[in-house]
Amino acid sequence: MAQQRKLGLSSDKRKALIRNQVTSLLWHGRIETSLARAKEVRRVAEKMVTLAVREYDNTVEVKKEFHNEKGQIVTIDVTNDTASKLHARRLMMAYLYNQKELRKDDESRSEYRERTGDVKFPVVEKLFREYGPKYRKRNEEKNSAGGYTRIYKLGPRRGDACERVLIEMV
Repeated sequence: MAQQRKLGLSSDKRKALIRNQVTSLLWHGRIETSLARAKEVRRVAEKMVTLAVREYDNTVEVKKEFHNEKGQIVTIDVTNDTASKLHARRLMMAYLYNQKELRKDDESRSEYRERTGDVKFPVVEKLFREYGPKYRKRNEEKNSAGGYTRIYKLGPRRGDACERVLIEMV
Protein backbone atom coordinates (compact mmCIF):
# COMPACT_ATOMS: atom_id res chain seq x y z
CA MET A 1 0.00 0.00 0.00
CA ALA A 2 1.32 3.45 -0.90
CA GLN A 3 2.42 5.68 1.94
CA GLN A 4 0.76 9.08 2.04
CA ARG A 5 1.82 12.33 3.64
CA LYS A 6 0.04 13.28 6.86
CA LEU A 7 0.21 17.05 6.22
CA GLY A 8 -0.20 17.75 9.95
CA LEU A 9 -3.92 16.97 9.84
CA SER A 10 -6.19 14.27 11.16
CA SER A 11 -7.27 11.74 8.54
CA ASP A 12 -10.78 13.15 7.96
CA LYS A 13 -9.49 16.70 7.48
CA ARG A 14 -6.63 15.51 5.27
CA LYS A 15 -8.95 13.51 3.01
CA ALA A 16 -11.38 16.45 2.73
CA LEU A 17 -8.51 18.82 1.90
CA ILE A 18 -7.14 16.55 -0.84
CA ARG A 19 -10.63 15.95 -2.30
CA ASN A 20 -11.26 19.69 -2.36
CA GLN A 21 -7.93 20.49 -4.01
CA VAL A 22 -8.25 17.71 -6.59
CA THR A 23 -11.74 18.94 -7.49
CA SER A 24 -10.47 22.52 -7.82
CA LEU A 25 -7.50 21.43 -9.92
CA LEU A 26 -9.66 19.46 -12.34
CA TRP A 27 -12.26 22.24 -12.54
CA HIS A 28 -9.98 25.29 -12.85
CA GLY A 29 -6.92 23.66 -14.41
CA ARG A 30 -4.45 25.09 -11.88
CA ILE A 31 -4.19 25.82 -8.17
CA GLU A 32 -1.57 27.31 -5.87
CA THR A 33 -0.71 25.33 -2.75
CA SER A 34 2.23 23.95 -0.75
CA LEU A 35 4.66 21.42 -2.22
CA ALA A 36 3.63 18.53 0.06
CA ARG A 37 -0.07 19.09 -0.69
CA ALA A 38 0.62 19.38 -4.43
CA LYS A 39 2.38 16.02 -4.46
CA GLU A 40 -0.61 14.37 -2.77
CA VAL A 41 -3.05 16.13 -5.13
CA ARG A 42 -1.01 14.95 -8.11
CA ARG A 43 -1.35 11.29 -7.05
CA VAL A 44 -5.14 11.40 -6.99
CA ALA A 45 -5.62 13.72 -9.99
CA GLU A 46 -3.50 11.48 -12.21
CA LYS A 47 -5.68 8.49 -11.27
CA MET A 48 -8.88 10.39 -12.08
CA VAL A 49 -7.57 11.52 -15.47
CA THR A 50 -6.36 7.98 -16.24
CA LEU A 51 -9.88 6.69 -15.58
CA ALA A 52 -11.28 9.34 -17.94
CA VAL A 53 -8.72 8.56 -20.66
CA ARG A 54 -9.49 4.85 -20.50
CA GLU A 55 -13.28 5.13 -20.42
CA TYR A 56 -14.45 8.35 -22.09
CA ASP A 57 -15.58 6.75 -25.38
CA ASN A 58 -17.13 3.55 -23.98
CA THR A 59 -20.76 4.14 -24.89
CA VAL A 60 -23.46 2.09 -26.57
CA GLU A 61 -26.43 3.15 -28.74
CA VAL A 62 -29.78 1.79 -27.50
CA LYS A 63 -33.33 2.03 -28.86
CA LYS A 64 -35.79 2.84 -26.10
CA GLU A 65 -39.56 2.43 -26.39
CA PHE A 66 -42.08 4.15 -24.15
CA HIS A 67 -45.71 5.27 -24.17
CA ASN A 68 -46.43 8.98 -24.57
CA GLU A 69 -49.42 10.88 -23.15
CA LYS A 70 -51.71 9.64 -25.95
CA GLY A 71 -50.82 5.99 -25.34
CA GLN A 72 -48.74 5.68 -28.53
CA ILE A 73 -45.47 3.76 -28.52
CA VAL A 74 -42.55 6.10 -29.19
CA THR A 75 -39.06 4.82 -30.06
CA ILE A 76 -35.99 6.99 -29.47
CA ASP A 77 -32.25 6.39 -29.79
CA VAL A 78 -30.33 6.84 -26.52
CA THR A 79 -26.59 6.83 -25.84
CA ASN A 80 -25.79 4.95 -22.62
CA ASP A 81 -22.52 4.30 -20.79
CA THR A 82 -21.10 0.79 -20.85
CA ALA A 83 -20.65 -0.96 -17.50
CA SER A 84 -16.96 -0.03 -17.25
CA LYS A 85 -17.61 3.67 -17.97
CA LEU A 86 -20.49 3.72 -15.50
CA HIS A 87 -18.19 2.24 -12.86
CA ALA A 88 -15.51 4.86 -13.61
CA ARG A 89 -18.14 7.64 -13.47
CA ARG A 90 -19.37 6.41 -10.06
CA LEU A 91 -15.81 6.20 -8.70
CA MET A 92 -15.23 9.82 -9.76
CA MET A 93 -18.58 10.98 -8.34
CA ALA A 94 -17.81 9.25 -5.04
CA TYR A 95 -14.47 11.06 -4.68
CA LEU A 96 -14.87 14.49 -6.28
CA TYR A 97 -17.03 17.24 -4.85
CA ASN A 98 -19.94 18.54 -6.92
CA GLN A 99 -18.82 21.92 -8.28
CA LYS A 100 -21.57 24.16 -9.63
CA GLU A 101 -20.96 25.76 -12.99
CA LEU A 102 -20.91 29.55 -12.72
CA ARG A 103 -23.28 31.77 -14.64
CA LYS A 104 -21.65 33.98 -17.28
CA ASP A 105 -21.97 37.77 -16.99
CA ASP A 106 -24.05 38.23 -20.15
CA GLU A 107 -26.20 35.13 -19.58
CA SER A 108 -29.80 35.24 -18.37
CA ARG A 109 -31.13 32.83 -15.75
CA SER A 110 -33.14 30.86 -18.31
CA GLU A 111 -30.13 30.54 -20.66
CA TYR A 112 -27.98 29.34 -17.74
CA ARG A 113 -30.61 26.78 -16.73
CA GLU A 114 -30.89 25.55 -20.33
CA ARG A 115 -27.10 25.22 -20.67
CA THR A 116 -26.55 23.42 -17.36
CA GLY A 117 -29.87 21.65 -16.81
CA ASP A 118 -28.86 18.20 -18.06
CA VAL A 119 -25.43 18.12 -16.35
CA LYS A 120 -25.62 16.89 -12.76
CA PHE A 121 -21.87 16.56 -12.07
CA PRO A 122 -19.98 19.16 -14.16
CA VAL A 123 -16.51 18.10 -12.95
CA VAL A 124 -17.06 14.48 -14.00
CA GLU A 125 -18.45 15.61 -17.35
CA LYS A 126 -15.41 17.84 -17.86
CA LEU A 127 -13.16 14.84 -17.20
CA PHE A 128 -14.95 12.74 -19.81
CA ARG A 129 -15.55 15.45 -22.42
CA GLU A 130 -12.33 17.51 -22.24
CA TYR A 131 -9.53 15.70 -20.44
CA GLY A 132 -10.24 12.19 -21.76
CA PRO A 133 -9.92 12.93 -25.51
CA LYS A 134 -7.15 15.51 -25.01
CA TYR A 135 -4.88 13.25 -22.99
CA ARG A 136 -5.54 10.08 -24.99
CA LYS A 137 -4.43 11.93 -28.13
CA ARG A 138 -1.36 13.20 -26.25
CA ASN A 139 -0.55 9.68 -25.00
CA GLU A 140 -0.76 8.26 -28.52
CA GLU A 141 1.49 11.00 -29.95
CA LYS A 142 4.13 10.65 -27.22
CA ASN A 143 3.63 6.87 -26.87
CA SER A 144 3.39 7.19 -23.10
CA ALA A 145 0.84 7.37 -20.30
CA GLY A 146 0.55 9.61 -17.26
CA GLY A 147 2.24 12.92 -16.61
CA TYR A 148 -0.97 14.95 -16.81
CA THR A 149 0.07 17.49 -14.15
CA ARG A 150 3.00 19.88 -13.81
CA ILE A 151 4.36 21.51 -10.66
CA TYR A 152 6.13 24.91 -10.72
CA LYS A 153 7.93 26.11 -7.60
CA LEU A 154 7.11 29.71 -6.68
CA GLY A 155 9.41 30.22 -3.70
CA PRO A 156 8.82 30.35 0.04
CA ARG A 157 5.58 31.64 1.51
CA ARG A 158 5.85 34.73 3.65
CA GLY A 159 5.13 33.94 7.28
CA ASP A 160 6.14 30.30 7.61
CA ALA A 161 8.55 29.90 4.66
CA CYS A 162 6.62 26.91 3.30
CA GLU A 163 7.48 26.12 -0.32
CA ARG A 164 4.62 27.45 -2.52
CA VAL A 165 3.95 25.76 -5.84
CA LEU A 166 1.57 26.07 -8.76
CA ILE A 167 0.16 22.73 -9.87
CA GLU A 168 -1.56 22.70 -13.25
CA MET A 169 -2.94 20.34 -15.84
CA VAL A 170 -0.48 20.03 -18.74
